[in-house]
Amino acid sequence: MDRQPCVYILASGKRGTLYTGVTSNLIKRIWQHKHHIVEGFTDRYNVHLLVWFELHDTMESAILRKKAIKNWKRDWKIRLIEEENRHWADLYPALM
Repeated sequence: MDRQPCVYILASGKRGTLYTGVTSNLIKRIWQHKHHIVEGFTDRYNVHLLVWFELHDTMESAILRKKAIKNWKRDWKIRLIEEENRHWADLYPALM
């Protein structure tokens, strides 16, 4: 999974603050968020739990999906997360 286009959602906690991102290296990018290497929103609001992700064949499709999700209502994002991760568990350790 080192180089795989991916859309991901981070949360500050169950039904907390959400952040939607895109990357080609999910493990590295989430590590950066967790260690506060990425300055900005996730660092400022302590949003570092990986609660949902989706792999894509191309970076273009991942970017389009990220843009679509960012425009969704909050309830839709919560439903998306809870369809696969009802307890809002941090999925990052399972990637290791």
